[in-house]
Amino acid sequence: MTAPSSHPSPSASDAIRFEHVSVRFGGVRALDDVSFSVGRGEVHCLAGENGSGKSTLIKVIAGVYRAAPGARMDYFGESVAAPTPPIARRKGVAVIWQDLALFPEMTVAENIAFDGLVGASRLVNYCAIRKTARFALAKLGVQLDLNTPLRSLPISGRQVVAIARALASDARLIFMDEPTASLTQAETDHLLAVVRTLSAANVAVVFVSHRLAEVLEVSRRVTVLRDGRLVGVFDAAGMTQSRLTELMTGKRFDQTVTARDVGASPIVVEIAGLTRAGEYADVNLTVRAGEIISLIGLIGAGRTELAHTLFGMTRADTGSIRLSGSPVAFASNRDAIAAGIAYVSEDRLALGLVQPQSIADNTVITTLRTISNAGGLISDARKSAAVAKGVTEFAIKIGRPEDAVSTLSGGNQQRVVLAKWFAISPKVLILDCPTVGVDVGARDGIYRIVRALAARGIAILMISDEAPEVFFNSDRILHMADGRIVAEYDPRRISIAELERAVYA
Repeated sequence: MTAPSSHPSPSASDAIRFEHVSVRFGGVRALDDVSFSVGRGEVHCLAGENGSGKSTLIKVIAGVYRAAPGARMDYFGESVAAPTPPIARRKGVAVIWQDLALFPEMTVAENIAFDGLVGASRLVNYCAIRKTARFALAKLGVQLDLNTPLRSLPISGRQVVAIARALASDARLIFMDEPTASLTQAETDHLLAVVRTLSAANVAVVFVSHRLAEVLEVSRRVTVLRDGRLVGVFDAAGMTQSRLTELMTGKRFDQTVTARDVGASPIVVEIAGLTRAGEYADVNLTVRAGEIISLIGLIGAGRTELAHTLFGMTRADTGSIRLSGSPVAFASNRDAIAAGIAYVSEDRLALGLVQPQSIADNTVITTLRTISNAGGLISDARKSAAVAKGVTEFAIKIGRPEDAVSTLSGGNQQRVVLAKWFAISPKVLILDCPTVGVDVGARDGIYRIVRALAARGIAILMISDEAPEVFFNSDRILHMADGRIVAEYDPRRISIAELERAVYA
C-alpha cells in the first residue's frame, strides 16, 4: 500500500504552501483544516471526487474565496494574509479551467497576449502582441500560426494557447482543470510532453483530472481530498489507479469483465452498409435486446456521427437501418424517439440538460404529454409522481426537485439525463461518452445503472474513447477508425493492454 509522502518539499523550494485552510458556505464546511503545498517545477495531482473541495481550494489559492482565520498562505516564500485575484496573478498563479475562457473569434496571438493587448496609448500594438505570443510558444517548444483564428484549432491546440497565455502573464504555477477530458490519446501525450517542458523550466503544474492513469504518469506527488478534508499526500511512484480510487472514495470497486453471451436474444438494431460522405462508410452492426455494444475509437473516427444518424439527426447517403426487423428512415429525432430510441449526448451541459431549469422539469421533459391532463395542462400530481419515480430508481441525490439541475454534481446530472430517457421506455439507448466529467465513484454507479437497464432488455450502444470503460462494461467492443468499423473484440478473450494497443496505436 502506498504510504503518505514523508518528504514534503522544503520551504525554500515551495511554489505555494497553504496550511490550515478552512472555508464555510452557510452551514456547509467546504474545506476543513486542509494543508497543501507544491514544489517549484513540480507536477502535482490534486485528486478527489466531485464535491471533495478541489475547486474550492484552487479558488482560495487564486484569491477568489477567502479562507477562515487561522490559515497560513505562502506564495514562493512570501506570506500573504488575504489573497485576491490580482495578488495571486502577480505572485505567478494561473488557473486554466475546463472551459479555457478563450476568445474563438480572436487570433492565436491575440488570445495569448490578451492581458497586454492595449498599451498606455490605448492603441493595439500588434508587433508587441506577436512578439509576446511567439516567445510564450517558444517556451513550450510549440509552433502555431499566430494569425489563425482560435475557432479553427482543435481542442488540443486551444489547450496549448491557454497554457501559453498563462506563461505570457509570467505564471510560475499553473492549475489545469480536466485538461485532457476532450483529447485523444495522441493529443493527451502531446499535452503531457508540454507539461514536462514546463516542469523543466521550473514552472509548477497542478493537474485536476478524472483520468487517473495520465496524472499518475506525469505527477510526482498526489494530494487526495475527500468531503472537504485532507486524506493525505502520496508519492505517485507506486500508486495504482485502484488504490487512488479507494483513497478518493473510501470504497473498493471491483473491476471485472462483465461481458455476457446474448446471442439468443432478438436483434433490436440492425445497420447494414450505412454510409454518409465524409463521416462514416459501410458500417455494419447489430445490437440485441439486453446487449451492451461499445464503439471505441479516437475522436474523429465517426462514432458520434453514426449515433446522430441512428437518432434521426442526420440522414445516411446509402445503407439501411432496421428496428426490431422493420426498416426505418427517420426524418428527425422526434421520429426516432417515437420509435423508442433514446440518446444521451456527450455534451451533457449543452444538449443533455436545460441548465437553468429545475431538476423536476429536466426529469419529465420527455414525457410532458403523459403527465398532462385532457386540457393539455401539466398535472402537478403526475409530475411529482414521475419525478419521485426517476429520483428513486436512479438514486439521484438532490436537495429539492425545484432546485436548478445545475446545482447537482456531474454524476447526479447524468443520472437525471438517464432518468428522463428511461421514462419513455426506450428499446434502444445510445450513450455517447456517458462518464465525461464524472468522478470515479459516480462512474461506478452509472455503470451499474447501465447494466441494470440492459438486464431489462434495453439494447445499449455505448460510445467511448476510454479503453477501461468499454473493456469492463461491454458485451462486445467494436473498434471504429476513419469512419469504418475495423475490428470486433470480446472482452473475455482479449486483455485490456491488447485493446489499448489496438485502439491507440
